[in-house]
Amino acid sequence: MVGAALARSGLGRRTALGATALIVGANLPDLDALAYFDGPGADLQWRRGWSHGVLALVVLPVALTALLLLLHRWSRRTRWNALTLAPKQLLLLSFIAILSHPALDTLNTYGVRWLMPFSSSWFYGDTLFIVDPWVWLALALGVYFSRRRARHRRSAPERPAQVALAAISLYVGAMALSSMAAARIVASEVSSLSGKTVQATMAGPVPLQPLVREFVTQQEGEYRVGTFRWLARPHVNRTEVLTFPRGRPSYPAVSQAVESPIGRRFLGWARFPTFEIEHLGGAEYLVHIVDLRYARSPGDRFGTVSIPVTLPAAPR
Repeated sequence: MVGAALARSGLGRRTALGATALIVGANLPDLDALAYFDGPGADLQWRRGWSHGVLALVVLPVALTALLLLLHRWSRRTRWNALTLAPKQLLLLSFIAILSHPALDTLNTYGVRWLMPFSSSWFYGDTLFIVDPWVWLALALGVYFSRRRARHRRSAPERPAQVALAAISLYVGAMALSSMAAARIVASEVSSLSGKTVQATMAGPVPLQPLVREFVTQQEGEYRVGTFRWLARPHVNRTEVLTFPRGRPSYPAVSQAVESPIGRRFLGWARFPTFEIEHLGGAEYLVHIVDLRYARSPGDRFGTVSIPVTLPAAPR
């Protein structure tokens, strides 16, 4: 939708295949979705990494431009060939579109590994929900009314898309300021509640509710999670705050679980991991790892993994 709005804002008319470059480029970094075929947890290992990092920002625009140049040369569609093709403009639009993708991904709590392949560090914006309906609505309206103006040959057909892009930019800025302010208030209120210093805070967005945030605080030996409300006083309801253990328990079953392929992949992605151990009987265990960004207990639909472990028999 961002690529379509950029195309309708006037950028798509800078060169032949300009709109195609913007729409395809805005989605191209998600080619890492192919990692789903690499086994359990592979999506967590590969997603928002290589294809979203700084190296991809160099390689992908060049690759997309080259493919579109070949497409333009081989195409027999006269409406394409009749337009002026400007390779430099095509490269510029490809870069803008591809850059927009990790930039927007960074705004949510999932994060992006911008420095891949040189570093696997995650960067989080904690600003927008992964799929923000207000952003989608604004962009969809902008694209619709720009297309409508163009179809009826009205003046300034790019104006609605430009207004939509400006509106979401203001919305993103407001949500970013809200996130930072909420994180500071949460840290203060949770520190007062627990008597412990807060080392890190996530104040993540909630779908459809820009004045509400779900938070996780990291303290020595524990996490605290709850809901932050701008319109409430105090902003954090102490009776709703839950506490979870922080750190890896020193049990053989946990050590074996975290060294498994799925364990390594999950922990390479997790931001606030907490562990639960379920003894199934004998030497059989089930180690649950929960990332408190998205889940509160084992078995939640997203943000958890359960790893079966069989401990070796003790030597006689």
